[in-house]
Order: sequence, then structure tokens, then C-alpha cells
Amino acid sequence: MARFLVVLDVDSTLIEDEVIELLAAEAGSHDEVAEITRQAMNGMLDFSESLRARVATLEGLPVSVLETVGERIRITDGVPGLVAGVHEADGAIGVVSGGFHELLDPLAERLGLDYWRANRLGVRDGTLDGTCSGTIVDAGTKADTLRAWAADAGIGLSRCVAVGDGANDMPMMEIAGLSVAFDAKAPVRDHADVIMDVRDLTQVLPLLGLPR
Repeated sequence: MARFLVVLDVDSTLIEDEVIELLAAEAGSHDEVAEITRQAMNGMLDFSESLRARVATLEGLPVSVLETVGERIRITDGVPGLVAGVHEADGAIGVVSGGFHELLDPLAERLGLDYWRANRLGVRDGTLDGTCSGTIVDAGTKADTLRAWAADAGIGLSRCVAVGDGANDMPMMEIAGLSVAFDAKAPVRDHADVIMDVRDLTQVLPLLGLPR
């Protein structure tokens, strides 16, 4: 049983990048995808619809692009320290993402996370087919995932901390005992318990009563 649970968003939170935009750059659709992302993260577009529209622009990219893009992902400052601090205090830490398992899995394993969940890209004949496979991880799914991980860890929601930056993070932030807007969009800042503008995730540790 964990003492507490920290759940973070991935794109622009755990990492500095928006992975869908890195993929779109390879497909020649970066500007279009970046604008859709901006609108979705500010709550101006339905997340599931926006994700389908962005992923559709990736159709035809070879699967090998995933390895290429994976090498470009930049971890946000303080992530290793946050993970170590949480584990030293007998806590658990996970990430839930509107991004993609194909890129998140190796990252989560390398960082030593306890939980992670994301979308999966559709593949046909060695190329991306422009779809997502299975249930899309949207705002509601993020909240449901936090609940499930809290139950698995044997703790109540009051002992959960949710960290995010976009509108699709708000439902999970609303049910957590403490919500942190990390360099966040305006709608998220308006509803979070704590606002952090410096991009260093070790700042979460003092909120848990732990040293940085």
C-alpha cells in the first residue's frame, strides 16, 4: 500500500515536448497540428475529436519514425528527482497521457514509474494508418485512470496529487486531493490549488512534505 499517489500529464508536463507535434513535423503537418493542439489544450475543442484530426495527418509515416521521434523527447527538469523522492517516501507515481504508448513505454520504464497509460497508434503494413487503436485517453479517461490507480495503491483520492497543464487534465485534477497547474493554460490555472510557472518538477516534493 502506497502512502500517496502522484499522477502527471505527459506532454508539456513530464516532458518538454508535444509528441504529436514532433510526429507531425515528420509528416509535414506541424503547423496545422500545433494549432489544433493549442485549441484543444485551452478547452476550445473536444479532445477526442482534436486527437483524431491530428493523428489523421500522420497517415503513411513509417513505423520507424517512432524511434526517430523518441530520441528527440526531452524530459522536464526535476523528473528523476521527483520520482526518487516519491519512492523514498513510499509513494507511487504514474502518468496518464493523451499521447501514445509507443513512445511513452520506454520512457516510463527508464524513469521507473509505477503506472502509465496512453493511446495506441493504428498501424497497417509497417506504416501509421492515421487512426488511434482502441479507447482514446481523453479527459474522462484520465480521471477514471487516477481513480483506478488510487484503488490499486490502496489509498483514497484525498491522498492523490494531480499535475497537468491542459484542459483535458482538469477532470483528474478536480477529483484529486491536491491539483497542480504546471506552466498551465488559463482554464487550468483558474481551477488548480497550486500554480507552478518554473519548469522544475521537484517543486512538487515540498507539497508532499518532502525535501527537494
